[in-house]
Amino acid sequence: MVTAKTPFILKKIYYSLIWDLKNGNKEVYITFDDGPNPDITPHVLDILDTYKAKATFFCIGRNIERHTGIYERILKNGHTTGNHTFSHLKGWITPNVEYYSDIELANTLIKSPLFRPPYGKIKRSQLKHLRMFYNIIMWDVMSSDFNQTISKEKCLQNVICNTKPGSIVVFHDSPKAGERMMYALPRTLEFLTDKGYTTKTIPQHLSLLDA
Repeated sequence: MVTAKTPFILKKIYYSLIWDLKNGNKEVYITFDDGPNPDITPHVLDILDTYKAKATFFCIGRNIERHTGIYERILKNGHTTGNHTFSHLKGWITPNVEYYSDIELANTLIKSPLFRPPYGKIKRSQLKHLRMFYNIIMWDVMSSDFNQTISKEKCLQNVICNTKPGSIVVFHDSPKAGERMMYALPRTLEFLTDKGYTTKTIPQHLSLLDA
């Protein structure tokens, strides 16, 4: 079961992963998984531009190959990108060598030290290996926009009721999540603006590889 707020105990057990980025400032890190997608991502970029918000896109390599122009627009607009594997593999059921190879194939296109495992599912052995090369970015708040059993209003509440300074928030720029995400995103950004938050990209220079 996916919860809107990542439990503290999970963060404590997997302390080497990056769940949030607290620094004493009212900053929030909006992230998107699974793009770029020609039907969704351009609209996301337009919304972010409207609110002068910055975000981090964890992209699938094969989608970058198909939609290079959209990926280039993400970067041109001042957003950050991260690796979400080439084929959207689930680490729990993928042999390690195959998993690493898929990630490195995506890295030839993305060239980022940030990595987020699809579904958040990754073996301890994979974590140990990948942390030598990547900062593994998880999340503090899950919108659950991909969940077709919840309403768009519930998706919005998942975010605004759980976001705190330093939160890393997950949306998806994918058709499956599109309706709920497109409803929740502008209202989230309006809420954050009204509350005095700044939206930031996740820094590429995080120094936690040796933590």
